[in-house]
Amino acid sequence: MKNKKPSLWNSLRVGLIALAIFIVYAYGFEITKINLQELQSSQRQESLVRVTRALARPDILRYEQTIQVINAPVYVPCPEEEFSFTEPDRSEPYIIVTPLCAAPGESVTVEGFNFAPNVEGPVSFIPGTDSENVVELNRVFAKTDSNGDFTITLQMPRRASEDIQFIRATMRKNVGAPMFTQTAKDTWIKIIETVFLALLATTLGTILAVPLSFIAARNLMKSVRSPLTSIALSTLGWPLGVAVGLYVLRLVTGFTEPLMQNMLMNIVSVAVSPVLILYATRWALPQVEISPPSPGVRASRTAVILLSVLVGFFGLYQFSGLVKNVGILLTGALGSWAFLGRFFQHTSDIINILIPASGALAAGSTISGMLGRIGQNSAEKLAAGLVKGMNLILAPLAGATVMALLGWLVEWLYQLGRPEYTLWWPAAVGAGFGLILALFAKAKDALPIGLVVYTVTRTILNSLRSIEALVMAIVFVIAVGIGPFAGVLALGLHTIVSLAKLYSEQVESIMPGPLEAIQATGANRLQTIIYAVVPQIVPPYISYTMYRWDINVRMSTIIGFVGGGGIGFLLQQNINLLNYRAASAQMIAIAIVVSLMDYISSVIREKVV
Repeated sequence: MKNKKPSLWNSLRVGLIALAIFIVYAYGFEITKINLQELQSSQRQESLVRVTRALARPDILRYEQTIQVINAPVYVPCPEEEFSFTEPDRSEPYIIVTPLCAAPGESVTVEGFNFAPNVEGPVSFIPGTDSENVVELNRVFAKTDSNGDFTITLQMPRRASEDIQFIRATMRKNVGAPMFTQTAKDTWIKIIETVFLALLATTLGTILAVPLSFIAARNLMKSVRSPLTSIALSTLGWPLGVAVGLYVLRLVTGFTEPLMQNMLMNIVSVAVSPVLILYATRWALPQVEISPPSPGVRASRTAVILLSVLVGFFGLYQFSGLVKNVGILLTGALGSWAFLGRFFQHTSDIINILIPASGALAAGSTISGMLGRIGQNSAEKLAAGLVKGMNLILAPLAGATVMALLGWLVEWLYQLGRPEYTLWWPAAVGAGFGLILALFAKAKDALPIGLVVYTVTRTILNSLRSIEALVMAIVFVIAVGIGPFAGVLALGLHTIVSLAKLYSEQVESIMPGPLEAIQATGANRLQTIIYAVVPQIVPPYISYTMYRWDINVRMSTIIGFVGGGGIGFLLQQNINLLNYRAASAQMIAIAIVVSLMDYISSVIREKVV
């Protein structure tokens, strides 16, 4: 192998790269204002030492104390006339100042006798003629020896007075067993709040991230294809179904709310509704039929199914009322365990929120699915020319609907008050795109709608994930007020988008063999996910969820800085008040909890994963 001779160009290139790196780091030092001289300043070092020592003495334990306070007179400066002070009682603790007077700024020797052995406390200058004065100057700390004596030097303040001044020694002795300080108790309460804040946020995020992860996985969505007719009708079906669902549920709510206060009605409704729904669906959806039903029978069955849905929502509202009424009874009866009753009441509130949302989504998906199947059958069975004509009508309508809804969102956010900008122009642009798609797409070709849904979902997840939980906490503090609830919502939203990404990437990395085998049997998408995808993703999903709980515990200390609850709120308060000993206690609690979380999650992963 021949050795390459060094060339002038290679040497010059290396030199230019080194020069570029030097310039980048030099400019980085300039931008970040690095100044090591500031670190070496005596003032900075004194402050750093003071704070470090405070952090090393966390305010966790305290003792009951006996306090010995002794005063001794002194003149600053020395008076012109001769003077003397009363001799102290030498059978009790006493201090002697030598000399008995001094000029401002000079030092005196303070000797203490007969104090408790091996105790410490401050020795201070007390200005004024009142020995009970609480103002202390030039404080220094003294520690007694085994005989209860001490000797220190104390500088007199640079202030002169003809009156008698005092020097005070305050010695404290710990007695009894150590006790937790109020700071330790507050820290314990807040760290428990932090753990459960992170737990609820992780639970909320996991529940919503799991279904999102399937539509954000490319390998599951790339095979989803539909003709334009089906896509357009499905798109039109969503807003129509949501509107119908909300309207119907509003009627059901108005009829149900007066009955929700009656517990007997709650119990009867909850017991009877499932029975009615069971018999109705058995009649409307028979498993075996000898001959096809007549149109009248089909219409009757459809009406019974719709009525069963209404009965089901009525039963859900009554169940919510029953849960709330039980919670009210338990709250009044359980005393210190009343939080269990309040949990029932909160659960009722959650159910009341979820019923309209789930009903609207169910109606939207149902109508969208029905129209989509109609479009699919039309594209498969009708002539290509007729399907082309349908596409030329339906695609512009679908595009106009989507863009009009986006325009409505823009109007709601910015309140422009210009419908031509937020309604008519977006609708026209959407109709134009739909028309172009209908013109250039073949009538019966299946379009990759799955990739479109995948791209939109990933874009939304990436956009939300780029927003820090701290910013989300600020928004939710405005929405629900200062406290841990705002922290739960902020961390929950951030957990949804973060876990959805991690989950979807895990779905994309599964082995394709089981997926292809299940699909070869003719299984639908839901069956494919249940039998081919879920068995492969359960262990990593558990691992990611536990890791996210660990992250949420740490993040909750940050969102507490903006009022999001948890121990971060207490930590910020103590830092702002320069109470570093209390802040040290909170930082130790955070470190202990994070370490325990890491240990527990590793044990769970070892046993489950």
